[in-house]
Amino acid sequence: MPLLQSAPDVPLAPAPWKLKGSGYVLALRMPGELLDNRSFIPDSLQDSRKGNLAYVMFVDYSASDAGPYYELLYIPGSFRFSQSRNLSITRIYVSTWDSVVNGRNNWGIPKNRCNFAVDYGAEQDNIRLTTDEGTLIAELTLRTRRCFRIPITTAMVPEKLRTLGQHLGGQQFLYAPSSSGHIKPAQLLDVRCNPELFPDISQGQVVACLRVTDFNMVFPTARVESIAGGQ
Repeated sequence: MPLLQSAPDVPLAPAPWKLKGSGYVLALRMPGELLDNRSFIPDSLQDSRKGNLAYVMFVDYSASDAGPYYELLYIPGSFRFSQSRNLSITRIYVSTWDSVVNGRNNWGIPKNRCNFAVDYGAEQDNIRLTTDEGTLIAELTLRTRRCFRIPITTAMVPEKLRTLGQHLGGQQFLYAPSSSGHIKPAQLLDVRCNPELFPDISQGQVVACLRVTDFNMVFPTARVESIAGGQ
């Protein structure tokens, strides 16, 4: 199975996973040139990208089958897979090697590890990602609006609409997470990105920003097959 060459040995945690936590979800209208050419898209998916929205998620997993960890991910639209068109994560950072190794093995998610500094404040939250050398990857400042929480669930969403796809290590992975929790409106106050390490979402226009609380999520076993031509 595909692994980062520099990844240390960690305990294997095969799918399915059950996870709990909270986070933020953003949808942004982005420049087409950035979506097509500066979104870290694998060569095997490059020509099939569609859509003018990117999705960004910061997640604070308080519990998972690989332990607690932070995560920041980026989805630049949908792509053509063997028999379907699906959203795909093209850039993602997590705070632990356990998540990196098992995320790549189980779902082909191209996880990389970095350092997270997360400050939950009374008025706003700050999330800062840096490399081990101290180089900035991304920094986001967000605020949750004061209103009632709204319950949400994916139970009524058809599986094909919530299926994600990945290409990694010559293999295709398809998987359909399910979740339930609560949401509140939120606001992105400020963002900085190093475009060499994370797509520059400061160039986008925020279409939606939500705070997700007390969610429960299941990541199922992926359907895995070889990519034609071994791309």
